[in-house]
Amino acid sequence: MTEHLHTLSVEFPAYRVQLRELKAADPHAARLMEEYEAINEQVQRAMEGVQPIEALAEVDLRKKRAMLKDQIARALAQEVTAA
Repeated sequence: MTEHLHTLSVEFPAYRVQLRELKAADPHAARLMEEYEAINEQVQRAMEGVQPIEALAEVDLRKKRAMLKDQIARALAQEVTAA
């Protein structure tokens, strides 16, 4: 499998430590991160042709991934502000 271009550590490179801390401290944020990574994996597999899906299903997954990324960014911003 090729590199996951949208992993959280790639999306938020300056906040890798804070992502780990947030995941450990906030169960809701941890669930968001786990769901993000699972959807990212599905998108990646579809892009590589490993597990093809219909185009509209892939678009829906990408939208859900973006929504989760926004929620994680908000949680991360709160974590950074609180620190």
